[in-house]
Amino acid sequence: MRDILEKQRTFALLGSTGTGKTSLAEMIFFNVGVTTRLGTIPNGNTVLDYEPEEIKKGGSIQPAFGVYTWKKNKHFLIDTPGDSNFQGELPYQLVAADGILYVLDATDGVKPQDKKLWNEAKEFELPTIVVVNKMDRERADFEKALKGIQDVLKAKPMVKYYPIGAEADFKGVVDVLEKKAYFFKDDGKIETGDVPADLTDKIEELYEYSVENIAESDEELMEKYLEEGELGPEDIKNGLRKGVLSGEIVPVCAVSALQNKGAELILNMIQNLLPSPLDRKPWKGVDGTIRKSSEEEPLAAFVFKTITTPFGGLLSMIRVLSGKLSSDMQVYNPEKNSKEKLGQLQYVIGKKMEPCKEEVGPGAIVAVAKLKSTQTGDTICDEKNPFTLDKPKLPPQVLSYAISGENKGDEDKMMAAVQKLLEEDTSLKVQHSEETKEILLSGMGQLHIEMSVEKVKRRSKVGVKLKEPKIPYKETIKGKAEAHGRYKKQTGGRGQFGDCWIRMSPLPRGAGYEFENQIVGGVIPKQFIPAVDQGIQEAAKKGVLAGYPVVDFKVELYDGSYHSVDSSELAFKIAGSMAFKEAAEKAGLVLLEPIMKMVITVPEEFMGDVIGDLSSRRGKVLGYESQDGIAEIQAQVPMAEVLKYAPDLRSMTGGQGTFVMEFDHYEECPPNIQEKVLEEVKAQKQE
Repeated sequence: MRDILEKQRTFALLGSTGTGKTSLAEMIFFNVGVTTRLGTIPNGNTVLDYEPEEIKKGGSIQPAFGVYTWKKNKHFLIDTPGDSNFQGELPYQLVAADGILYVLDATDGVKPQDKKLWNEAKEFELPTIVVVNKMDRERADFEKALKGIQDVLKAKPMVKYYPIGAEADFKGVVDVLEKKAYFFKDDGKIETGDVPADLTDKIEELYEYSVENIAESDEELMEKYLEEGELGPEDIKNGLRKGVLSGEIVPVCAVSALQNKGAELILNMIQNLLPSPLDRKPWKGVDGTIRKSSEEEPLAAFVFKTITTPFGGLLSMIRVLSGKLSSDMQVYNPEKNSKEKLGQLQYVIGKKMEPCKEEVGPGAIVAVAKLKSTQTGDTICDEKNPFTLDKPKLPPQVLSYAISGENKGDEDKMMAAVQKLLEEDTSLKVQHSEETKEILLSGMGQLHIEMSVEKVKRRSKVGVKLKEPKIPYKETIKGKAEAHGRYKKQTGGRGQFGDCWIRMSPLPRGAGYEFENQIVGGVIPKQFIPAVDQGIQEAAKKGVLAGYPVVDFKVELYDGSYHSVDSSELAFKIAGSMAFKEAAEKAGLVLLEPIMKMVITVPEEFMGDVIGDLSSRRGKVLGYESQDGIAEIQAQVPMAEVLKYAPDLRSMTGGQGTFVMEFDHYEECPPNIQEKVLEEVKAQKQE
């Protein structure tokens, strides 16, 4: 098995939206014989974008998978979405890959979003090849892309295949290290030729630069290069692979996926330069233990994604970390402390599946019908040698919407469909808000939530309404007041009588509610005092000013009277609520709004715009720091001002800004905001 694993490759296609990752995968599949025709995104017939929502959008909204054979070696491919709305589970997908094929658009070069994505991928220390795609398009500019890799991504690009021509004239590439030209034929095959005369000087210059970079990435080669002034073909070949594996060198090539130009060259680069699973550093466990990426170690495998089959069933996508995995095996899940019996392992190619008949080792990506208790992010292993992968943290959700069924009685059906979606997409979260009585669906952005709701509608045939969530305002009192609550009702026979006097005073923000019993001499019997307290609390929950809960106040019950026959718990409860309302109005009420604590990370050049925008949202900037061109801003902002912050930050920073947000405290509303909220509440009541 070791010989097989040394030549096996597992890689992720990464890049910002619209660079042609799925088209590149399509070209690969066509040239290795997985498909018999080149599918295109406009035609909606690619292997990997098969969900109706993806065909409609014209782009990936979830990762897709493929497996193929190149020169008798198995390659596993993960196509990751380029849109940040659908990258919530990207860290798990990068755990599952050994290397990266990073795709850039030749017409745009390095886009703003690439910087964020590249830095995120760098944390996983995965060897990377850059593919400059769309060389056939108008305004295609290979040099611009190269400059962006160096200046913006701060990487060391080394041109492996330099383009011959561009736009409609893109007809081939030059292998810089072999100083050999490859021209593209109509069927996508290549034929060898001489380097065009107008490129010889350029290729010589790139060759010298490349050899120097290869020598610098290895001490022995550096000594040899300094002594002899040259490196032999074998030294260059081995040094290049070593430099790529260490992350010192990022090889770059030019292609046109839609025109089927460059498949063979890319396939060879994947095979010759990207790592095998045996080249991976040992895996780290949550308890600090390590597990080598070797078939000789005990079994450990990471469930990095759950997908829905076209028939509605769920599949667990598994990356083997160590040991061997086979169909019908019994495995152990240490996180759930449960045993699982695997069914038939499957290889996944888009929406199609093929039975995996052999035992698979590290690096393999296989699917199995949804496991009983194992979920995305869990590790399965050998029970006698337990291991739990120290998995990366997923980014928090950034946007929430209130959801409800379109028709009465749809709620249960809708919730069942949403819960099924949560199994498949862990970057979604659903919760019930106690304060606003709404069901909130949170995700990575507006498009993420809208597409998720579309899936729910299509799969469960239940309508879902989306609306901005209500702000959980609260009310509090400004001053001190005394009030009398007296409830008397006579209806023939036994009546109702409750009578109490209370003092009300404000408490510090966040202190909640305090009740103090100061009754002496039994003017209110002990058994009725809790009823007064309960009446006050229930009335406080319903609010006085605008129907929001009243908080941060103290009540002293200091006097009252009772009737030996007519007094009851109910009567004192009503008397307590009457006294509370009167005291609250006398003390003066104000509205409190929730304030969120935010940490916003943006490229330095956008810092001024972002801080200015926060001020316009009534935000307070608490501080900021900058390092390596990236600024981190800490701020407190009213929740009402940041309900739709994710799309706004994205447009302000060209997709490069990210933020995390959590509730911090309540603060008094400015008078103009309070007035506006009260008017809205009044209008809703009239409706």
